[in-house]
Formats: sequence, C-alpha cells, structure tokens
Amino acid sequence: MSKVAVVTGAGTGIGRAVAGALLNAGWHTALLGRRRDKLDESIAAAGADSATALAIACDVSDADQVDAAFTEVVQTFGRVDLLFNNAGMGTRPMLIDEIPVDLWKQVVGVNLTGSFLCARAAFSAMRKQQPRGGRIINNGSISAYAPRPGSVPYTTTKHAITGLTKTLALDGRPFNIACGQIDIGNALTDMARPMTVGVPQANGTMAAEPVMDVQRVADAVLYMAGMPLDSNVLFQTVMATNMPFVGRG
Repeated sequence: MSKVAVVTGAGTGIGRAVAGALLNAGWHTALLGRRRDKLDESIAAAGADSATALAIACDVSDADQVDAAFTEVVQTFGRVDLLFNNAGMGTRPMLIDEIPVDLWKQVVGVNLTGSFLCARAAFSAMRKQQPRGGRIINNGSISAYAPRPGSVPYTTTKHAITGLTKTLALDGRPFNIACGQIDIGNALTDMARPMTVGVPQANGTMAAEPVMDVQRVADAVLYMAGMPLDSNVLFQTVMATNMPFVGRG
C-alpha cells in the first residue's frame, strides 16, 4: 500500500521539488499552499494526477484551515505517514528597530505557528491511525545555527523550529512517531536567487554566494522519509559546498 505524505509550501521552490520527488517515488501526496494554481502546476510538473496527488489551498498560519486540510487528506487517502513541514518566508535584511511589528508577526505566523499547527494536526492523525505512527520532517535552516546579518525574524523562527523538532522527537516515541529536521543552505529557488547576485556578509560587504540544485534537497528529504520508523535522521545539513557557513563571520 502506498504511503501518504503532506508537503506544505508545495507550490514553489523546495516544496515543489520535494512533492515531485515523493510522487515519483510512489507516495500519495497532498500538496498544501496558499495558491491553488501553483499547487496544480507542481502536480503537473511531477506528471501526477488526482489518483495520487491532492492539492489543498491552505494558509498554514490559520488553525481552522490546517485542521480542515488534514481532515481532507485523511478522508481522501486514509492516513498520514509523512509531514514535510516546509512552508516559510523571509524578509529583506533589516535591523531589529527597522522591522515593523506586523511583519514580525507575519514571519512568526508562517514559519513557527504554521509549523506548530501542521505538526499538531499530523501528530494527532499519526497517533490515532492504525498502524500507528509516522514521520515529521521540519525544514529548519542553516540560520538555525548561524544567522545572516539583518535576519532577526527568520533566524529566530528557525532556532525555534529546532526546539520543536527535538521535543516532537521525544514526545513521539510512545506513538511510533519520528521527527527530524533538514537544514538547507543556498538551494537555488526564487527565494534564494538574490544570493547569485549579492547578499550582505558578516564583514559588511555584499557578495554573491555559491548555490546548489534544489533537487539535492528533494533527494535528502526522500532519504529521510524512506527510513523505517525504528530509525531517524534527527538533523541533516544539505548545503552548497562552498557557501559561507563553516567559518561564517
């Protein structure tokens, strides 16, 4: 029987690549994102159809929409075996006193509250279903270890995701629920494209940075997802080899 995955932020970038990899590997996959048209494009890019792919327009920062989305997934596919908690957003570089409070709330709402709400819904489904269990993979960031200049909202949420990952990995044990985190550096998506032109560095300069094909991220998530539930990759870093991370600053 095919396993069932949920991918958030599946309309573009990393989410689209991971959803496509899961579909091509035989997973029934629910794609969640704000824009239904982008989700449909992701499904078409994977060559999938309604038998294996389900597009659900969903704002992950809205608890009612998240709960409704996971209810639809279970009604359609019967269970949830995997959540790739991927939806996220960043901001342009700003010092803390330049950041509007509403923008802070928006980033926290998507990156942190959204991850909490989706993990909450997935955990509930995995805990109740038979056979019990499943896997949650949170999209962290290299910023969970080393921040970029002017990235207070994004970096703060990604540090918090690490706490979410560790706690879920602990709390999931009695229910056969594994939780891990993938920390990504410079995967070439529209969000990361400015890195190819120039982004602020810790020494005050602007510099272009090396990037990697987003498919490398999809491959890594697929590896994590395919492990038996008695094994877990708690943290995995996938990055462009020559990007400034080790020794950043």
